Amino acid sequence: MATKLLVYEDNELLRESLSGLISLNSRLQLLGAFSDVLSVKEEVLRYRPDLVIMDIEMPQMSGIEAVRKIRSFQAALPVLMLTVFDDNVHVFEAIRAGASGYLLKKHIASRLFDALDELMAGGAPMSPSIARMVISSMHKQGHGADYGLTSREKEILTELSRGNSYKLIAAQLGISLDTVRTHIKNIYEKLHVHSQTEAVSKAIQEKLV
Repeated sequence: MATKLLVYEDNELLRESLSGLISLNSRLQLLGAFSDVLSVKEEVLRYRPDLVIMDIEMPQMSGIEAVRKIRSFQAALPVLMLTVFDDNVHVFEAIRAGASGYLLKKHIASRLFDALDELMAGGAPMSPSIARMVISSMHKQGHGADYGLTSREKEILTELSRGNSYKLIAAQLGISLDTVRTHIKNIYEKLHVHSQTEAVSKAIQEKLV
């Protein structure tokens, strides 16, 4: 069954380009493409997408505010942020709002489909420069309370913050997928969170890794 998408992008040419790109992939179905997010709640409830692509900079209401609105009634819906920015202010705001992944617009043609696949597999894709910035910021901030996280749990939390999927983490660490899931379940319990986005956001804010 095709993955159903909504697109929010105020630039008409890019919105049409995204729509055309999605139409080329038989595994994707575009339900709607919008130039603003003023009716995002009504549209998400009406169309019930599997995934949302959201520009950060939108007129009247930003994409970040739109993500906050989505998270107020839909905690698990994957939201991929599109941005021309790779500065920490926008990215960390988006993380705190509940965004699921971050793709620089210059990487859309080469990375969009992989990013969407990663999201649907439970990962949190990021353009490389954004991932480096997030990790660098975490390192510069130093370490805070660890909530009793084991070294392995910290390792997995760091991999999650890089946008790696459970499957990739398992392969990189030489452990089974079920073991990764068990560690992540324990991380969520210790951090008192319910999603990967919340866990990564808390790790950044509280200097856990």
